[in-house]
Amino acid sequence: MFDRTAARYDLLNDLMTGGLDRLWRREVVKALDVQAGERVLDLAAGTGTSSVPFAEAGAYTAACDFSFGMLQEGVRRNGDAGVRFVAGDALRLPFADESFDAVTISFGIRNVSDTVQALAELRRVTRRGGRLVVCEVSRPPNPVLRTLHGLHLKVGLPLMAKVSSNPDSYHYLAESTAAWHDQAGFARLIQEAGWTSVRWRNLTFGAVAMHHAVR
Repeated sequence: MFDRTAARYDLLNDLMTGGLDRLWRREVVKALDVQAGERVLDLAAGTGTSSVPFAEAGAYTAACDFSFGMLQEGVRRNGDAGVRFVAGDALRLPFADESFDAVTISFGIRNVSDTVQALAELRRVTRRGGRLVVCEVSRPPNPVLRTLHGLHLKVGLPLMAKVSSNPDSYHYLAESTAAWHDQAGFARLIQEAGWTSVRWRNLTFGAVAMHHAVR
């Protein structure tokens, strides 16, 4: 599915979020606070759009993804941006222990088959004292907004799928979002994987949450 959507992946993100995905990614860049000379892993990086700001900050940046189609599109678009594109499985990352100062994954952790294992792998490749930022869909704490959010998933996205040339992506987004953990539930999984100082901040009224942790 991701191979098929690679060419229009960033456009689809804009359409599905009303452009808010750009805001969320900027918040991730601020939260990770990358410094020149650091080593950064952007997992499930897709076309590398989310990775470019880290490279621009002077960090060695690895954009890792499971989809060859996404990586190929990333090289075509961002191959000259100082980003190193790496094919890899989140459950068996192709990096040595303690390779990175900071690791991040945005809207990709819910796509893996074993969330805790993926978080443990991210911890393995992070140096002691290194930091993690995960940006992912979540559940608005306000009951009214939570209901409206649920209606969007049940009604809005299926309508978009009907007029899309790639309906699978819309159906998958609705299903994976509805099945995902709330903020506290995901925080517990991060702790279970061995990370410490776990906290989160809601974005867009909690439809998205950004979790922070330290190794």
